[in-house]
Amino acid sequence: GIEFDYCCVHAVLSLKEEGYETIMVNCNPETVSTDYDTSDRLYFEPITHEDVMNVYENEKPEGVLVQFGGQTPLNIAKDLEDSGARILGTSVDSIDVAEDRKRFSKLMKKLGIPQPQSGLVFNLEEAKKVAKEIGYPVLIRPSYVLGGRAMEIVYDEEMLEEHITEAIEVSPEKPVLIDKFLEDAIEVEVDALCDGEEVFIGGIMEHIEEAGVHSGDSACVLPPISLPQKIIDTIIEYTRRMALALKVVGLINIQYAVKDGTVYVLEANPRASRTVPFVSKATGVPLAKIAAKLMAGKKLKNFDLKENLKPRHLSVKEVVFPFVKLPGVDPVLGPEMKSTGEVMGIDYDFSLAYYKAELGAGMRLPTNGSVLISVKEKDKAKIVDVARELASMGFKIYATKGTAEALKANGVNVEIAQKISQAFKIGKTLATQKVFVFVVLRDNVDSNKYNAWREILERYDDLHPQS
Repeated sequence: GIEFDYCCVHAVLSLKEEGYETIMVNCNPETVSTDYDTSDRLYFEPITHEDVMNVYENEKPEGVLVQFGGQTPLNIAKDLEDSGARILGTSVDSIDVAEDRKRFSKLMKKLGIPQPQSGLVFNLEEAKKVAKEIGYPVLIRPSYVLGGRAMEIVYDEEMLEEHITEAIEVSPEKPVLIDKFLEDAIEVEVDALCDGEEVFIGGIMEHIEEAGVHSGDSACVLPPISLPQKIIDTIIEYTRRMALALKVVGLINIQYAVKDGTVYVLEANPRASRTVPFVSKATGVPLAKIAAKLMAGKKLKNFDLKENLKPRHLSVKEVVFPFVKLPGVDPVLGPEMKSTGEVMGIDYDFSLAYYKAELGAGMRLPTNGSVLISVKEKDKAKIVDVARELASMGFKIYATKGTAEALKANGVNVEIAQKISQAFKIGKTLATQKVFVFVVLRDNVDSNKYNAWREILERYDDLHPQS
């Protein structure tokens, strides 16, 4: 991805400043890191153990940096070290502690850092037992996976049976973590630097989407806007504790969930994350450049760094999705990443920063027309104020039957838009009435309902192509 390309390029430039010759191994032509003049030498090869070792044996470098290319180079770090390559920065063992769900859970217990109730499994029967003990909904988390692959929120045993096999297959030699899914929790993300002795926190980001959405798919704001200082102080303390315990040298990204005043750690990644470019631009601290120099032997005290976790301005990261070009993709967000890009908005006011980010992502919200609302049972009380405000702005409100009844009971003027299963009729209604905004919230939707929603949108596009 472009975020990791940014990190690779900045690492190369940083090492050049220190007088090192740099060698880039990359097979993606759509990157700056594969430009002929970025590194001293470029090997256009796939990131596999065999190919990287061929380069290593040919070039005989001082070491290999695996932190900047995302999950893929991290996955081959142990094989590279076993073959004689010198891994710079965070040790391979520390990488394994962070990536192996069992070892990581053991470390968190030792450090006294809360995690959601969880269990480790290797097969379906173990998964059923753990899920029953924890209570649904649960989140399936394989070890050593890219982009949240095979991660899934499951709400019952039938869903568990459907999804656990893939989770086991993507990382068969490592356990799958099944943990309690914290509904309605706020997810928080931290990017930090560590030299093995000191920790510098680059930025704390509050996700706008709730916990359970892949961090690469969630909008976020830096600094956090709704977290009390006590929670932020706890996050800072946990981050320092983890980075030092893992003996991190370079970058670390940690994801937390905040629920009912408790901070839970979800996972830690001892590498550059997708948010490093965003945090660097928001704060002015070149995290990737400094991380490269730390891995080359420098210490944090060599840099004039001052933590500024509350800058005067607010920065919002918003993501770009491929749903228009790939209409068959389920647009509902979850633990597996779907976005293909990101944009940024900056302002002294959160609303304006968020609006700028939405404009950058191509989301130009209408100022009039109609809105269709369909939400799950537990969200009906929450949607009332939103619907009331939209109505006060002049929008006409449509809703599916159950949602419409909840809105009417609270004094919102709403028109029923048939049942979801009557896809053609509802699609025609939406097109005729110029419905420009869809508010659809769901948990586990069966395939029939999902297909109905897909048909609704297709009918809407056919009848109203210019919307």
